Amino acid sequence: MRKRDRVFKMITLGLKQMQDPYYQGFAAQLSFYFILALVPIILLISQVLTSIFKQNLEDAIGWIMDYIGTSGIGSYIEKLVIGNGGGAMSLVFIIIAVWAASRVQFSMMRITNYTFSDGQYTGKGFLRDRIRAFATMGLTILTIVFAIIVLLYGDVILSTVLKIIGKESDATDIWMVLRWPIAIVLYFLMISFNYYVLPMRRMKFREIIPGSIFASVGLLIVSYLYSKYAFSIANYSLLYGSLATIVALLFWFYFLAWVLFLGILVNKVWADTKTY
Repeated sequence: MRKRDRVFKMITLGLKQMQDPYYQGFAAQLSFYFILALVPIILLISQVLTSIFKQNLEDAIGWIMDYIGTSGIGSYIEKLVIGNGGGAMSLVFIIIAVWAASRVQFSMMRITNYTFSDGQYTGKGFLRDRIRAFATMGLTILTIVFAIIVLLYGDVILSTVLKIIGKESDATDIWMVLRWPIAIVLYFLMISFNYYVLPMRRMKFREIIPGSIFASVGLLIVSYLYSKYAFSIANYSLLYGSLATIVALLFWFYFLAWVLFLGILVNKVWADTKTY
């Protein structure tokens, strides 16, 4: 099958599958869970940075926003999280935070399984899926923390590596060149990690690459365009007042949820058309 024919077949299969009523409320559901998970996730990450790496909470969250959000959307998240305080870094706090955040993974897991099974099943049962979502969210947070540590101390790590191999170079200048490519690669791998571990069906990594690329690019484009819209055209505070921040985030998460779902669907129709 020629590439053009395969793309056309993928689009046809994707549009046909999207007519399933199961998908109609998915984005709204996931955007709600994103809101519930946002504060626990950011607080867990910031607590690691402040407790272990002695970073100021406001500086840590601001630094995270420089990498995971546009400046406009990042300011929304920063206001929301800082306003909720830090909390104690205890085992109970960690478990509760991860459990609260795992609703996102639970919802994503169910929509992924439903898509890849052609609507035959959504998982192995509510309790087992919730426990699996808890473990998956914990691993996701650890991967995010790892990525942040690499980006935060990249110049130090690079300087150490250069000394070991006997190269006398300015690690700071090299790191300034490598920082954003590495950030993009880590961002792609974090999305790929979720696409890989969420479905019950075991998949090869190369099978999730098309959807991961689509979702990675799509999330960046949607975030950029929505940031421009929200801060240049929309005026949520005029209608929603003090709830404007929550409303803006809900709309943003709603669009992101659709991108994430379309990434899953791309992987599905890619697999379905590879034999044609």
